[in-house]
Amino acid sequence: MAKGEAVVATNKKAFHDYEILEVYEVGLALFGTEVKALRNGKANLREAYARVEGDEVWLIGCHISPYTHGNRENPDPLRKRKCLLHRSEINRLIGKVQEKGLTLVPLRVYFKQGRAKAELAVAKGKKLYDKRHAIKIREAKRELDQALKASRQ
Repeated sequence: MAKGEAVVATNKKAFHDYEILEVYEVGLALFGTEVKALRNGKANLREAYARVEGDEVWLIGCHISPYTHGNRENPDPLRKRKCLLHRSEINRLIGKVQEKGLTLVPLRVYFKQGRAKAELAVAKGKKLYDKRHAIKIREAKRELDQALKASRQ
């Protein structure tokens, strides 16, 4: 996390379910009350994904709770939100997503210099045995770190 970033929501399950290949920083087109709700930390990325439709990238399934002090014009919490990218980045994503088994997954939503941003990852789904292997590696690393810590004391 760079200086000046305030993380609102992270998608921890994405690292468990997917192998992350590339990460892109994208802007988000939001309404004013959505920005205020994000500043209060009212976002959830658990079931979110991104899709390329036409020549635009959309964030789908990201739940931003309605702002408590908003009016009756609060937008739908699960509405599609446009991701702001350069044309060359969109063309690159179109090529990546057309490959078999690759998808766009949001990793986190945060504020950078006052602007709402998201990290989109080009990811490949893990199989069950890949998940088990990752757990074994993580547990072995944890045991090694504990042994090193104990030997220093």
